[in-house]
Amino acid sequence: MGISLGPHWFDPPVILAPMSGVTDQPFRQLVRRLGGGLVVSEMIASHEQIRAARTCVRSSTDCRIEHPLSVQLAGYDPEAMAEAARLNADRGAAIIDINFGCPAKKVVNRACGSALMRDLPTAAAIMEAVVKAVDLPVTMKMRTGWDAENRNAPELARIAEAAGIRMITVHGRTRAQRYAGQADWAFVRRVRQSVSVPVIVNGDIRSLEDITAALDASRADGVMIGRGAQGRPWFIAQALAYLRSGRRLADPPPVHRRSIVLSHYNAMLSHYGTERGVRIARKHLGWYAAGLPGAAAFRRAVSTLTDPDAVRARIAQAFSPSVAVAEAA
Repeated sequence: MGISLGPHWFDPPVILAPMSGVTDQPFRQLVRRLGGGLVVSEMIASHEQIRAARTCVRSSTDCRIEHPLSVQLAGYDPEAMAEAARLNADRGAAIIDINFGCPAKKVVNRACGSALMRDLPTAAAIMEAVVKAVDLPVTMKMRTGWDAENRNAPELARIAEAAGIRMITVHGRTRAQRYAGQADWAFVRRVRQSVSVPVIVNGDIRSLEDITAALDASRADGVMIGRGAQGRPWFIAQALAYLRSGRRLADPPPVHRRSIVLSHYNAMLSHYGTERGVRIARKHLGWYAAGLPGAAAFRRAVSTLTDPDAVRARIAQAFSPSVAVAEAA
């Protein structure tokens, strides 16, 4: 089931999806520490990164300390995308991923992301330019199409393979669906049947049973997990163990989760600075608390606290050994 991307071998291919505002450096590094495999950066807008580099502004992604890191780029201009790919290759990226799947209005309105599924000539030109620009594996991620009447992922996949793309990930929804309804894993099989390069299935993979069902329906070569890892950075490692040997690793007990949450919280404050880090951490803390007794009260408290020590105290209380007893009861 393994796949090769340049010198890197991923067996089985279980990939952390790029999620804006979620899969930042602290989260990616935590996933890797807990046993995860390949991780993908948050989507980077090519023009913005080039402007930052030209004015000597520090980029948000330090590729070398996360090797091997896949860096995802979005843009509408082949030349700018190629320049951004070269910039990230110089900074130590192991893989360049091209975004043809983001459904966000602010991205689509700039003719980026899933908007390019309606402009296949430009999508082809972008892929060709990026592949020629770097001596790295180039991959791409897309949706099944723009809407139910225009599910052209198999066609774009064939274009991608011809351009030299090494792996294709398909989120099983159209752009029109955004995140509503259910991911159509069976449609991904049409993409798998259209190309010889590896195909990865993505969308609604939140459990080990989902992994089996998604792979069976799609016949894909691996899985990409996004929202299923929010508040569960250990889920990537669980998926890897399950696909390797059928083992079902238990979720960490609350007392272990406490150390994971505190480590992640401290990493966010270190990465972003205290004031910004406290704000950014709130959504992660809410996800971590899912299913715990008193989760709603915990979320309310940490959504207003600004003192990091007060937040740490709430974390210690919410994930205390007594919570472990309550969960087991």
